[in-house]
Amino acid sequence: MAQPPVHAQAETLAHALAQGPARTLAESVVQSVDWLAVAPPTIAAVVGLAVLVADLFVGDTKKTVLGWASVAGLTVSLLALLPLLDGDRATFCLTGAPEVCSYTADRFTLVVQFLVLGGALLAALLSMTALNDEKQTLPAGEFWFLLLSSAAGAALLPASRDLATLIVALEVASLPAFALVGIRLGDRRSSEAALKFFLSSVAATAVSLLGISFLYATTGTLYLTEIADRIQDVDGQFHTLTQAGVVLTLIGFAFKTAAVPFHFWVPDTYVGAPLPVAAYLSVVGKAVGFSGLILITVVALPSYADVWGPALAALAALTMTVGNLGALRQRSTRAYSAVRLLAWSSVGQAGYLLVPIAAAAYADDAADAERAIGATVAYALMYAAVNLGAFAVAALVGRTKPLNRLADYRGLYASHPLAALLLAFFLLCLAGLPPGVIGLFAKVTVFSAAVGAGLGWLAVVMAVNVVIALFYYLQWTALLFRAREDATEGATAEAPAPHRVPAPLTAALALTGIVGIALSGAPQLVLRFADTVLF
Repeated sequence: MAQPPVHAQAETLAHALAQGPARTLAESVVQSVDWLAVAPPTIAAVVGLAVLVADLFVGDTKKTVLGWASVAGLTVSLLALLPLLDGDRATFCLTGAPEVCSYTADRFTLVVQFLVLGGALLAALLSMTALNDEKQTLPAGEFWFLLLSSAAGAALLPASRDLATLIVALEVASLPAFALVGIRLGDRRSSEAALKFFLSSVAATAVSLLGISFLYATTGTLYLTEIADRIQDVDGQFHTLTQAGVVLTLIGFAFKTAAVPFHFWVPDTYVGAPLPVAAYLSVVGKAVGFSGLILITVVALPSYADVWGPALAALAALTMTVGNLGALRQRSTRAYSAVRLLAWSSVGQAGYLLVPIAAAAYADDAADAERAIGATVAYALMYAAVNLGAFAVAALVGRTKPLNRLADYRGLYASHPLAALLLAFFLLCLAGLPPGVIGLFAKVTVFSAAVGAGLGWLAVVMAVNVVIALFYYLQWTALLFRAREDATEGATAEAPAPHRVPAPLTAALALTGIVGIALSGAPQLVLRFADTVLF
């Protein structure tokens, strides 16, 4: 066939450049955004900006308004999850492949967003009391902006379905957290904790980005579902590069979960940070890390389960052992020993949370893998409620005992009987003993996931660690009901008069107590996630 003249080809090309690109660009780039799907993180971010601007116009005597506005914003973000329950939604999708999207609001996303935003709401209630008690050292406007910004990033992460969005969400959740840890003005311990947290996190993120660059180089895409398809056909000469990319990518998320050996920042950070920030990191920080790990492993890299499965199993065993032994070593008279015990306990709990993710690598089919992931989600929901409750009681005690030693909890039942009973209940939930039924059932679910996957040795390690944890949890629980040291030598000594508990702190205690008791009475509310498909 004869070719058209050169000038005719030039005219056709000019006409295409003049009309085609604009239309093609509009079709491929300009998309209708599903604002309902992105509402939960968007609301938190917008309220954070509004609070920061409002801080310029609110007088020092009315800073409490900013706190209530932040609490209201997080509540609205939680309520925005309700319209999403009717089915999966997705947005920011490829034009030629509408099933490949950057943001997906499926069942897994909604559950993790509920955990993240609920945890941020409880941390906000605790923060209102802390800000009121430390007006001179905690700037209100900056604090609420940072907390809401971090919560927005944490809520974005479980919905992310490409590596770029995943990393951006991870950093949006993390960078404000660094500032929150060191936000106390003139506090050397707080500044040191923030610096340690920042430097170690930046190093972990750099390693993770290197791993992502390897994955992109070998697959040519950043979308998780496309990576899962293309990584199976990687040329043999790039196999080692791909394996290195898998391992390096996981390191950054292992740091966020406080998995050993990436845990060294936890005790000093929790002690140096304001107590509500430590509570926030213990729950929301872990939710960020675990949701990222699940998306990377189960969604993007199922064909490399032989690489990440054994690695996560070893990390789980090491993490729970080091965490529980660290908690066991805490002396009751050491300053901040109660917070340090909760910090080491959170490391041990991270080990339990890693077990089902590792078990997913050994599942026979996708349904079994998703049920294993459901066990992690169920355990995370239980842990979030009771651990935030324990931090709420620690915040109550810390108002009169700034050093927050374990010895300060001796005889708590005499001065604050309800708080002592709640703390005892929360500790028994973490230990997995009745009446903390939800803790017992959650541990059984995780244990079953390990046994079902053929990881008998990991189940044995978990059983041994549960026994180790029983010792320090029960020791702390017994301390709550012992006679005070000043009353042991004579019966005339009186317990200190109970002081008035601020309304936000009371609300946090009540919410965590109600949720913990309700879940123990009806554990199926959480445990059904272990038997249903999440993705």
